[in-house]
Amino acid sequence: MIILLLAIHILVAVALVGAVLLQKSEGGALGMGGGGMSGFMTGRSTANLLTRVTAVLAATFMTTSVLLVIMHNRERAPRSILEQGAPAAPAVPAAPAAPVAPPPQAPPAEPAQPSAPLR
Repeated sequence: MIILLLAIHILVAVALVGAVLLQKSEGGALGMGGGGMSGFMTGRSTANLLTRVTAVLAATFMTTSVLLVIMHNRERAPRSILEQGAPAAPAVPAAPAAPVAPPPQAPPAEPAQPSAPLR
């Protein structure tokens, strides 16, 4: 079922790209293309078939996207905590190793003469 929905989703995406590219430019951003303000919000531009097709394709694209996410999550995650079962017992950590004692050091040698006079 997911594969069929994914195939429909890809077809809708390609059709949506085609519908957007077929639409006439309304002028605008960089002053490129045609349009201008003469055709802005006229009856002909708002009722354009291509605009409606684009809106339907966009709604279908969003719907298939949401359905794909829902179907994918339904297969992956458990439905409830009760279906997960009892949690696994935690692993008992190994006893720490005894610390290694540093090698014995020789006591410091007594100085031959005191460094400060004694009184």
